Amino acid sequence: MHSNPMNIPPLSIAAAKAALAEQFAQPLLRRRATMLWGPRGVGKSSIVRQVAAQHGVPLVDLRLTTIEPVDIRGAIYADEVQGKTVWFPPEFLPGPEMPAGILFLDELTAADQRLQISAYSLILDRQVGHYRLPEGWMVVAAGNASFHGAVSHDMGTALADRLFHFNVQATIDAFLAHALAQGFAPEVMAYLKVRPDKLDDTAAQLAADHLVGASPRGWEDISNVLKSGLSEAVQRHFVQGRIGAANAAEFFGVLRELRAGADVLQILAAAPGAATLALLPTTLDGLYGLIYGLVAACTEAPVLARALDIVEALPTHTAGAAAGLPLREAQTLAMELLFQKALETGLEATVMDSAAYRRYSAQRQANA
Repeated sequence: MHSNPMNIPPLSIAAAKAALAEQFAQPLLRRRATMLWGPRGVGKSSIVRQVAAQHGVPLVDLRLTTIEPVDIRGAIYADEVQGKTVWFPPEFLPGPEMPAGILFLDELTAADQRLQISAYSLILDRQVGHYRLPEGWMVVAAGNASFHGAVSHDMGTALADRLFHFNVQATIDAFLAHALAQGFAPEVMAYLKVRPDKLDDTAAQLAADHLVGASPRGWEDISNVLKSGLSEAVQRHFVQGRIGAANAAEFFGVLRELRAGADVLQILAAAPGAATLALLPTTLDGLYGLIYGLVAACTEAPVLARALDIVEALPTHTAGAAAGLPLREAQTLAMELLFQKALETGLEATVMDSAAYRRYSAQRQANA
């Protein structure tokens, strides 16, 4: 195993995004570059794009492993008038006509060390050769450390001392919020809710010397596979090839249980009362499968109103093994997610008009 020299606390991807957004808003802090450290697939490049969009400024995204050292420094030519050689900066670096923005140097630690010299000039001095970065631009770099299992060159203390450093890590709550907003397959969200340790198994992957393992980016791909309409046999090939055979075997075992234990459309169509209770799942996997399935299905007011009724009934569900499930906690999660979905889709009036939601809120206040 590689040693871990990161002596700063982990930061969720949402917290890192918020910090970058506030940094950009402060002209003085904007002049100091920030380095995002973190495992593959955690969303480092995604949040930089989001921060640029939030502030309405351009983003120059340089994947340093795909360019040559001369690409940043520019080309040299002979100026016969001056009798000198002159450097022409590359067109992708922002000029004075772009006074503010974000320059993103991705995969910094994996880049060729000759290229890193030019990149470091942009980070340290905000210039390379005769080119100077406009005053309003912020430099953000990202990369993996060796203990993340990626190709990585060590960063010297002289450079490290010129940067803010964020130790970005995947957290299950932040990932599930992102997954919900992006419309991930409910089965993926339900599985990771019960097995959060499977969100990123880089440490286990490195310990076993395996090539393939689970990561946040990998689960997004798995979601797309499940939503694609492929046959289950073909789905299995793609899932195995994305997160590894052992992870895939466990996931498909839970997937069979989810699909057999909670038919969301059937539950939504069932008569209220005993008929609905009889269809509710009796396992933890099935319970969270129901919750995320309901949230995904709530695109219209009548469906949302019915989902709220179903969620209100959860604590009265005692069939089979259900009495041992965290039904109150699941109810709270489901109500919060449904309310969030209503706000995003303009259906908040349906929640406010729901007798089930009003009774739930009154009960929460009484127990507070």
